[in-house]
Formats: sequence, C-alpha cells, structure tokens
Amino acid sequence: MGRKEEILNKIQILITNHFSTSEAAFAFFDKNGDGKLTKNEIKDLLKEAEINGFLRGIVSSKLIDVYDKDGDELIDWEEFKFAINEISDESK
Repeated sequence: MGRKEEILNKIQILITNHFSTSEAAFAFFDKNGDGKLTKNEIKDLLKEAEINGFLRGIVSSKLIDVYDKDGDELIDWEEFKFAINEISDESK
C-alpha cells in the first residue's frame, strides 16, 4: 500500500469508526462552527487519524490544494463530502 492510500485509509477508518456520518465528523472538526475547515482543523483531523506529525502539515496542504474548489484555502462541507466520497471509492 502506497503512502497516499495508507493516509486515505486512515482517514476513512477514523470517520467510519468514530462518527455516525461524515457530516458529524465535519462538524466535530469545524471547531469554530463557520462551516469550513481551516488548515489547522484539517491537521487536527489528521492527528486523530494517526497521521505522523511531520506529514500532517504536508498532507493538510495537499488536501486543500486538491479539494478546495472555490480557492478560499478552506474546505467547506461540499468539498469535504466530495473528498470523503472519493476516499471511500479508493478504499474499495
């Protein structure tokens, strides 16, 4: 399993095992309740998914680069949902 697949798998396991829905996971990590995940909030998600500390900054930046469709450098619910669906598809 490559590094990317391993990280995506850990995120999938976190969301599946600890939250009833992906929306509940999003709400949990959206600490300020603004409907968007900041880079630091994404790092918190990655920490909970047991992603190595060194990699969290790199991975959070990459996730924003890939999934931030409106260019605000944040991940909103629709972008998060798209990412989770893609992660779910890749883990099959």
